[in-house]
Amino acid sequence: MSNPSNLTAEEKEILADYEQGSSESIATSELRSSLIDAARQTFKKDKRVNIRMSGKDLELLQARALRDGIPYQTLMASVLHKFVNGRFVDRDA
Repeated sequence: MSNPSNLTAEEKEILADYEQGSSESIATSELRSSLIDAARQTFKKDKRVNIRMSGKDLELLQARALRDGIPYQTLMASVLHKFVNGRFVDRDA
């Protein structure tokens, strides 16, 4: 991999070490375990929600999910997640 010119000297050194396989993890087993647990908690889906929506909207949602190859519930959860985290982009606005 080439070294992009927009990297700092430190970033270039880190990239070179990584590419040569000479980098080593500094994470302790305790830190690693803590990070794994945090990741699991982040993606844990432990709440149910019931909503009322028009039949037409549900049909459109299901059609979109089918095109994307995912369950419509997953699409709905993804849209809501992006919205509450400020990452939902309304292309029509």
